[in-house]
Amino acid sequence: MSNFLPLMKQQLAPQPKLIIGNPLLLSFLILISVTLLFRKWAWIVNPSSTTKNLPPSPPKLPFIGNLHQLGLLAHRSLQSLSRKHGPLMLLQIGSVPVLVISSADAVREIIKFHDLALSNRPKLRAAKRLLYDYKDVSMAPYGELWRQLKSIYVLQLLSNKRVQSFRNVREEETAFMVEKIRELGSKSMPVNLSEMFMDLTNDVVCRVVLGKKYGEGESGNEFKMLLRDLVTLVGSLDIGDFVPWLGWVNRISGVDAKIDRVAKGFDKFLEGLVEERLKLNSDGGDDSEGNKNFFDILLQIYKDSSSGISIDRDCIKAQILIAFAAGTDTTYTFLEWAMSELLRNPRVMRKVQDEVREILSLNRKVEIAEEDLEQMHYLKAVIKEALRLHPAVPLLVPHEAREDTRIMGYDIDAGTMVITNAWAIGRDPNTWDEPEEFRPERFLNSPIDFRGHDFQLIPFGAGRRGCPGISFATVIGELVFVNLLHKFDWSLPGGAKGEDLDMNECTGAIAHRKFPLLAIATPC
Repeated sequence: MSNFLPLMKQQLAPQPKLIIGNPLLLSFLILISVTLLFRKWAWIVNPSSTTKNLPPSPPKLPFIGNLHQLGLLAHRSLQSLSRKHGPLMLLQIGSVPVLVISSADAVREIIKFHDLALSNRPKLRAAKRLLYDYKDVSMAPYGELWRQLKSIYVLQLLSNKRVQSFRNVREEETAFMVEKIRELGSKSMPVNLSEMFMDLTNDVVCRVVLGKKYGEGESGNEFKMLLRDLVTLVGSLDIGDFVPWLGWVNRISGVDAKIDRVAKGFDKFLEGLVEERLKLNSDGGDDSEGNKNFFDILLQIYKDSSSGISIDRDCIKAQILIAFAAGTDTTYTFLEWAMSELLRNPRVMRKVQDEVREILSLNRKVEIAEEDLEQMHYLKAVIKEALRLHPAVPLLVPHEAREDTRIMGYDIDAGTMVITNAWAIGRDPNTWDEPEEFRPERFLNSPIDFRGHDFQLIPFGAGRRGCPGISFATVIGELVFVNLLHKFDWSLPGGAKGEDLDMNECTGAIAHRKFPLLAIATPC
């Protein structure tokens, strides 16, 4: 019996010793237990989460999600990912779910059936600080303020009548640019077209928005630098928006200090203008309808709320800033890309020049008027083709889902950021023949336009949050090209061929040329 009891104890107590002595088995059991507990907790918190049909996604990393896959040129990286995962693709950028749209069919589905559900804007830190807590028409949350601002733009600031009233401004500034080019051309000196286009659009927008130019002297240079910084900051990826616990990076790198500097600089400048203009109007300044610029109209609405629309001073300043940010950089970017494509494609250059010169010769015109543009169908096709290949904002201003919705069979949660890759849609081989080729002929006798109704070409966006300044931007582009093509022959410096022209892009929300566009202008 004394020998039997130790034997019984040895046989009855092997299991605990077995588990403790096998770390791999113990770890496996703990992992299984934690996983089961987590799934049970997730089901209690959100019982429908396991049944949702989410869009396809590429594999992601802990904490940062798919942030590492965006690359320096996000529109190109997202096009590559969408070819693997489909035209509706869900990414996780830090803590933010991001739906990426990369086909005309997906855009059509969204605009027709889900436009209201996706009509909000994400809250981005730089926009909040620089645009007076989202009081501009572009970034304002969907709601009463945005509806009032949209009404102001459509009915007053950018109505067809108002755009036409600025005709003299466009023609005078274009003529001034032509004279500068003629002077350089007569000396066979290269023309920096990127700089010319930037100055032109800045001066036109200054006169239209504020009534005069702010491009000369020390104050003018400071204004230009502030504007350049504004566009860069609003269009930059702020890591703190997506990974909040990394927000300190901007404080260390100086980005937060730069945002504060630009915000204070612009506020001081604009507050001075508000005071100056209010005093001028109270002293009986010129208040005729034909002389009103954006600032005058906004101040009139601010002082007189009898129309039922009410805005404050910060709202006025926010509209001025977004008019510069949206109206200058995007327009000059389009101009330099379109001219780049013409220099790369001498056949197209000759054909569009022949059309322009023939129509003006038949009309016996020395000076070019905007009504001549309606007859220039190939020129309009060139502009459409340039916008297809080179939308100034490749990833349109992001939207945000206001509510849970279901798109093309996929469940999209409220709060999801929605990005439309207009660059990828314009180069989709399922929509366009030879999509990488610059072929304006594809638009001859074609009803496709870029005003937001044809979803395969949406450089200005579509739906209720589409850009209200399409007509304003288009007429500037047409007028500039008619003058450049009518008055000059163009070539690349040093006898370079079109295929030698560098077509690389800069990083950022607005896709500028990486290098300035230089060309030789020979006066005709």
